[in-house]
Parts: sequence; C-alpha cells; structure tokens
Amino acid sequence: MIDGGDLDVLTGDYLAELTMLILGRDRMRDPDLGYAKTFLRQLETCLGTALDRGVRIVTNAGGLNPAGLAAAVEALAGRLGVPVRVGYVEGDALQRPDALTANAYLGAFGIAACLDAGADVVVTGRVTDASLVVGPAIARYGWGRDAFDELAGATVAGHLLECGAQVTGGNFSFFTELPDGARRPGFPIAEVHPDGSAVLTKHPGTGGAVTVETVTAQLLYEVGGPAYLGPDVVTRLDSVMLSPDGPDRVRISGVRGTPPPATLKVGVNNLGGFRNSMTFVLCGLDIEAKAALVRGQMVEAVGKEGLEFTLARTDHPDAVDTEAASALLHVHLRDTDRTRAGRAFSAAAVELALASYPGCTLTTLPGDATPYGVFTADTVPQDEVSHVAVLPGGERVPIAPPSHTVPAPPPDGEASPGDAAAADAVTGHGPTRRGALGELVGARSGDKGGDANLGVWARSDDGYAWLRGWLTVERLAELLPETASLVVRRYELPNLRAVNFVIEGLLGAGVAASTRFDPQAKALGELLRSRLVDLPAGVPTGPPAADRETAA
Repeated sequence: MIDGGDLDVLTGDYLAELTMLILGRDRMRDPDLGYAKTFLRQLETCLGTALDRGVRIVTNAGGLNPAGLAAAVEALAGRLGVPVRVGYVEGDALQRPDALTANAYLGAFGIAACLDAGADVVVTGRVTDASLVVGPAIARYGWGRDAFDELAGATVAGHLLECGAQVTGGNFSFFTELPDGARRPGFPIAEVHPDGSAVLTKHPGTGGAVTVETVTAQLLYEVGGPAYLGPDVVTRLDSVMLSPDGPDRVRISGVRGTPPPATLKVGVNNLGGFRNSMTFVLCGLDIEAKAALVRGQMVEAVGKEGLEFTLARTDHPDAVDTEAASALLHVHLRDTDRTRAGRAFSAAAVELALASYPGCTLTTLPGDATPYGVFTADTVPQDEVSHVAVLPGGERVPIAPPSHTVPAPPPDGEASPGDAAAADAVTGHGPTRRGALGELVGARSGDKGGDANLGVWARSDDGYAWLRGWLTVERLAELLPETASLVVRRYELPNLRAVNFVIEGLLGAGVAASTRFDPQAKALGELLRSRLVDLPAGVPTGPPAADRETAA
C-alpha cells in the first residue's frame, strides 16, 4: 500500500473478537505481551519508507497492551535508526475480576488527538474498527462532537476498509465476473472529503475491482439494523447512497448520523473450559446405523455430558470411490476437566477402530484438548471509561465523552416482515423458473459473538422488489432450517436493494466455543444462495449496467 501510490494514512485492523481471547491468554503467560506481534514484523520492512513518504500509520494492534506496543515500535525505530513519534490510546481495558478480558469499544477522538500532536504512528487497544479511519478524518478536518453527518460518513468509510480486500472483490458472491476472477484483489483506499462523503478506490494496477456491488457486500458485513451504533455517532445505514465514480471508484454520499448512545459496547472474554474433537468416516451402507453405534459406544466410554455429535451426509449412492461414498460423523467434547476432554476422549475414539462399525476409520490421530473461550457483549456508561490519548511527548490527554447522547434504539425497533404484495407486483403471479437463489441475489454473512448476520442484496430494482416481499423470516426458516427455532430479526435497506437478517444464538456461545461446521457463519450466505427456489422469470440475471461499466 505504501509503495503503490499516494497515501496520507495507512490503517491496520488486527482485533477480531477471537483475537482478544488469544491476546488475553498470551498476557497470562507474559504480562509484557498482549499486543499483535505480527504488526511489529510487518512494520520493520516499511517504517522507514512510510516516514520518508509522510504516511502516518494508525493501528489497533495494541490489543490489551497499547503502551507495550508503542514502546516496542520506538525500540524498533531505534534499531532501524529512524526517528519516529508514537502516540497511543488507552482506557478501554476494564477491571472485571470475573473475566479474562473486558474491553470497551472506544471512539475516534483519542486517535485524532495523537495525530494532532504530530504522531507518525498511533497505537490503540480496543477501539471500534471504523475509528481507525474516523480518527484521521477528525484530525484532518477538525470535526467536532456534533458533526454527526460527517462522523457517520467517515464511519461508513471505516467499515468498508476494516476487512481489507473484502470490499475489492474478496469473498464476493459474483467473483467469477471480476476482471481477474479475484485471484489477488488489491487493498482498498477511502478518499474522505470534508463533508464526510467518500470515494472507495484502490491503487492502479492492483487486482479485484471496486464496484457498487463489491461495496454493497462489505456494507452488509456484520451489521444489524439500519441504526449502526458507535461511540461517537449512530450511523444510518439506510441513508447510504452508492454510485459509480469511474473505473474502480464508488462514491459514498448522503450518510446521515444521529447522536451516539450514552453507553459503550464492552467485549468480555472468559475461558470456558477445554474441547476436543474426532471425526469418524462412515462409508457405504447403513450410515445412520453406523453413526448410532458410534454414539452409543462413545457415551459408554466417556459419559454423555458435554458430548456433541454431528452427522454430515457427504456420501453419494453408488459411488465409485471411498471418499464419495463416505459420510462424516464429527464428535465433539467440551468439559472443564482437561483430562477427560483430552487424551481420554480421543483415545476412546481410536480404541473403537477394531470394535465398531465395518470400515471404521478416523481422519486424525488422538490429540490433547485445547482451551476455548466464551465471548459476551455488555455495556458501560461512556462517562465511566477513562479514554486517554498519550501523546508522542508522553503527555496524557483525557478524552471527554460526548455531551449529546440519546437512548439506543431497541434491537427489534426497525425490523420488517417483508411485503408479499410487493413480490406479487413483480411476478404478477406470472411465470417462474426453478433455479438457485444466487442467480438473482448476492449475500455476505458473518458473526457477532453468538449471533450471525446474513445480508442479501438484489442486482436490480425489479429483483429487490421481489426479494423484499419474498424473503421473509418464515421463508428464511424454510431455506435454512437451523434458523427456524431461533429469534431472527429482519431489516430492510432499500438504498442498497438489500435485506439483512440477524440470527440470534446461531453460533451458540460464540466463535471460540462453537462446534458448528461453519463456526463464524462466513458461508451462511453462500448456503442460502445455493438453495433452489421458484425465481420470477422476468427478472434479469447478471450485474447492474453501472457495475458492468465500472468493472470494465
């Protein structure tokens, strides 16, 4: 990114929810750790070039120890013989005796204070992902606390940048339509303007593409309702307008913001115990009976508590090779007792090899248990968090909380049931054709603790009119039966021609504890797109005309 063209600020987002758990375990072993060590290795190769070119670096790689990473950056600069001014932001870590880690999601004004003081590198702990972009924009344009539309616009830009190449064609439903098939998508750039509007683009000559659809896909990633809550502003996702602005350029405009809530989100991680898993290969006939035999034998060997069985019917009838004829029985065990979850469990599975179903085999050797964590979300009043910017000279500057806040909207305040009449208006009860849902829609899905989000967008206005009425919560339960027993919230985003579902509890106790085959729900959208449904015959397939021109 530094070598590829002009940049003012380079941001790096290192902190997934699971990462905080990993850093917490690191710090248990060594109090001087707790930050992303990979950042230092990357910085060693480019710090001098960044300083020469005036590129400032803002990263949340500080994790649980931003002061420690800031000191490590200064030490690295000393070894390289380059002068560097480092600021850092702290105050997100909360004292929770019952938690491994507890961190409030701070806003962007601490980052801005460090940049205003001349920092070349700004290190933070747990800030919102978007704050890495909002902070530099505040520093550049001098926005105040009440510049809600501007802050909201920069928040959208930050949300689009946070997952890197996901907005330039990575993980994109229609990747086969991109000029290079998304073999090596470039990283995105946001050109943020004084009014908060922005243009998403990438360096010339890099792979992938920036189109309205690739931007739409990332906008829908890991969001809930139209009111996108943040520590500095509530961003109205239903106000976002996307339009082509030339090859590999998409303009983001019209974003509206409202005052933030009086509370900050808090991410809490705890060690939940130990886990282990073994997978039995069941080949040929009597698959269900073979699985039942293993279930009974494993329960008898290690006890029922904490055992979980998942049978994946990957087998095909009359197959000509073993793999195509086989199903997989995944057996998981979670326990607070490491001995039971460890070798006792995996050895019990292996010991069945000569005393179970015909053709018994496993995919792995016996292994020890590994610890797993449980993520939960909490809130804390903004004025109870000591948000502090530590400037390059060492001065500690308290960052005051916002003075203008409003109550957060309830999670179901904007849910919508769909509109069957709208779908009928498109189809007119006319001809339909059987096909995969993904012929007409794209999707992007992800995780938020134990919940999953599933955003679905249509490729045309007619397609959205049909999708909006057709894809109800009830229809989703038919297509994805595992959602039928869960609380599902549905939201409409007409400007994006999209609907978004929040599926509560799909991932159980969260990613680190989930035994689901797709523990982060990253493939949930593609599963939905693969389902065969009755499509309206009159709705065209293929990309919107504007995106065809942009991609070209």
